[in-house]
Amino acid sequence: MGAMLRIMFKASRVLLLPLRGGDRKGAFRSVYSACLAALLVPATAFAQTHTQYPGAAPASSDKPLRVCADPNDLPFSNRAGQGFENKLAAMLAQSTGQTVSYTWAAQQKQFLRDTLDAGKCDVVMGLPTDDHERGVLTTDPYYRSAYALVYRADTPYQLNSLDDPRLRKLEIGVHATGDDWVDLPGGATLAHRGIVKNVHIYKLFSDFSKPSPSSDLIDAVANGDVDVAIAWGPMAGYFATREPVRLKVVPLTATDTVLPFQFSISMAVRHGDTALRDKLNAFLQTHRAAIRDLLTQYGVPQLRITNPAASGLQARLARKAASD
Repeated sequence: MGAMLRIMFKASRVLLLPLRGGDRKGAFRSVYSACLAALLVPATAFAQTHTQYPGAAPASSDKPLRVCADPNDLPFSNRAGQGFENKLAAMLAQSTGQTVSYTWAAQQKQFLRDTLDAGKCDVVMGLPTDDHERGVLTTDPYYRSAYALVYRADTPYQLNSLDDPRLRKLEIGVHATGDDWVDLPGGATLAHRGIVKNVHIYKLFSDFSKPSPSSDLIDAVANGDVDVAIAWGPMAGYFATREPVRLKVVPLTATDTVLPFQFSISMAVRHGDTALRDKLNAFLQTHRAAIRDLLTQYGVPQLRITNPAASGLQARLARKAASD
């Protein structure tokens, strides 16, 4: 989610909703449907001129590309069009000869119901690929990332895993969507390991009146308020590069965790809109190098997607099997 955490990413840019009761390991649902939660409070849609990208421009279309996006959720999107999902939407619109028309909303609990499902837009630029619960069709993934450790480069230690015993003594910051700090993968995994007393919570939805409210966690690392943070990769990488001190970003790709720390991210359309989904997949197939370069510019840690088309097909088959 990116959220996302569309962190996680978008997410939905995201992120994992706990069930009350039940056994501790199994007390979580919708692993993929919550990976980047931070996006959208409905507002007025408006057309935005788009950035020009290399390549021959097709014939223009009178029908705009209608996108749902968060007005204040960098690195994913904002009203000024500065997020990588904004740039990706512009790239997509240029390839089809369209302009981008946005419906702005914060990607919280009812985001999809109030925007995509309500017919106010046609595309969400970032949701977890294997999103089974939200009634959407997802494209092939266009990137895969992971939660990451973030700490100052001038520290005397090197952290590469949540198995490091020093994490029991260091001050650790994690994102949370509310008062329950184990609702996201970072906090849940620490709690599962018995690391609780030295954990500090930074709410994703703390103050929408200030730019990039989710940057507070990485700011805390730079300022020395916490020693290390666990953050969704796109947020970690983007904000770390904008701090006055050098920070290390270490994707957690080999640590055994109680919840998934890696997610593939796709665009999403309304359930049943296979024609638009297939059109988006065709765009992704021909623009993978440009998208990879775009994400690199934003500092997004990118993991390998071995077979993007197969991954998307697998997710679609899984959804079909679940509905039969």
